[in-house]
Amino acid sequence: MTKDLFVTDIEAGNKINGMFLVTEKNLAVSQKGAPYLNLRLRDKTGEIDGRVWENAIQFNKSFQKGDVIALRSRAVSYRNVMQLSISHIEKVDDSAIEPVDYSPASSFNTDDMFEKLMVFVEGIKSPPLQELLNAIFHDEQILTAFKQAPAAKGLHHCYIGGLLEHTLSVTQLLDMAAQHYRNVNRDLLITGGILHDIGKIYELSFAKMIDYTDKGRLVGHIVIGVELVDQKIATLNDFPEQLALELRHILLSHHGVLEFGSPKRPKTLEAQIVNMIDDLDAKVNAFQGFIDSSSNDESHWTPYHRLFERFIYKGSDQ
Repeated sequence: MTKDLFVTDIEAGNKINGMFLVTEKNLAVSQKGAPYLNLRLRDKTGEIDGRVWENAIQFNKSFQKGDVIALRSRAVSYRNVMQLSISHIEKVDDSAIEPVDYSPASSFNTDDMFEKLMVFVEGIKSPPLQELLNAIFHDEQILTAFKQAPAAKGLHHCYIGGLLEHTLSVTQLLDMAAQHYRNVNRDLLITGGILHDIGKIYELSFAKMIDYTDKGRLVGHIVIGVELVDQKIATLNDFPEQLALELRHILLSHHGVLEFGSPKRPKTLEAQIVNMIDDLDAKVNAFQGFIDSSSNDESHWTPYHRLFERFIYKGSDQ
């Protein structure tokens, strides 16, 4: 089923008949005691609120958070915020939707990014490490998920293809760091960078909404990633034990400190560099995304960012 109307097309006063992903859903009661339905609706271009004032209880039973719904509505401006006043809702069958219509995606071409990443794999001079990387990325299930997965649910690279974009960016920065600092094992550094977040392909679900899987919440991507690497190493002949140990350490310590989820703090030069570059790339992307999302007002400052606990300067008109 083709989606031909998007959030960015909506203007006040328009009749809106279209399909949207439900990201939030709450049944509430008005001051007059009448039930109504609060919805947060999304597609790849943005989000908008929706309200169901009539037959709210009936429509509430017909779909769930995470469903795509077809609706009839009118766009209204309430306190200078656009929202949809919805008169009818039907759930859309999953087989009839294109997931890419409902989630934001990387602005970079997925195949181009993966090709650039594979250049780094081909440049690995250590046969065991190159063999390991090839074993991982020749696995079709892993490859498909890796190209689509976001890098996070909310803070950075939280869009389809975000994991690949983040991984490529980290790897490119690590390549420069390997040339800049002495006594760095470049092959180990690059391999650790490419694999540091590989567990996120199973930590996050992203078919429609980006959310944590049960395994993601109970185990987490760091341990999942180490398990995946260990499973692939077990299929290879004579993978050096010490090399496997140092690679595991990069994955286990890449969040840097225990309170950020790392079972271990970095204790090798390569692990320390991966930790710092990973953190740099994530925070720069988060800054850029927050600036972009608040760029339409006249202020030179963003709204207050709760996670970073600061306002962020967008720059002057000059």
